[in-house]
Amino acid sequence: MNLEPIFLSIWLAIISTLCLVLIGVPSGYLLSRWKSPFKVVVESIISLPLILPPTVLGFYLLLAFSPNSLFGSFVNEHFGLSLAFSFEGLVVSSIIYSLPFMIYPIHTGFVGLPKSIEEASWVLGKSKFETFYQILLPNIRTSILTGVVLSFAHTMGEFGVVLMIGGNIPGETKVASIAIYDAVESLDYGLANAYSIMMIGISLIIMIMVFILNKRAFRLIK
Repeated sequence: MNLEPIFLSIWLAIISTLCLVLIGVPSGYLLSRWKSPFKVVVESIISLPLILPPTVLGFYLLLAFSPNSLFGSFVNEHFGLSLAFSFEGLVVSSIIYSLPFMIYPIHTGFVGLPKSIEEASWVLGKSKFETFYQILLPNIRTSILTGVVLSFAHTMGEFGVVLMIGGNIPGETKVASIAIYDAVESLDYGLANAYSIMMIGISLIIMIMVFILNKRAFRLIK
């Protein structure tokens, strides 16, 4: 049994989740404070991955990542990256596909905070950045943790978008879900079962850690 697809899945999920935290925290805050008729349009676009079939999203991302497209040629020319059928392409597509799983728990956390918390912090002389970093973020730590878990798990288990963007390149884009699919296609159910059991074990460990961290965070808040 080759463990490389398992490690590649974990590495992909870690990188994608870290990027999503950097994107999701400020985006969730801005969405929670934005008052505009266009907000519903932006929220709808962010939510598209929740309802679109993965193959549809994967197809259009593949077209966008193609070296012949405007975006693909720009990335290739200025950053030397070929996003189609590469690990970097998997990272970008995973960020796009898992974006709502990170943004909306954080957005909900910010919405649930009274505006008076911010105003009191400003009155006491805190800057907007200090208020955001020292006051608001600690109060939504459970929301951030929820977004991290959902995004990590979603990336670990994704199949359709990964297959469309990355294909099946060993050591590059062959993640655990693709390895399971390959094993089933080859009628090697023993190997498919082994990969599946490992994924179940990893998921179970993650959930146990989440429940432990959530309890600790709740105690700190109280």
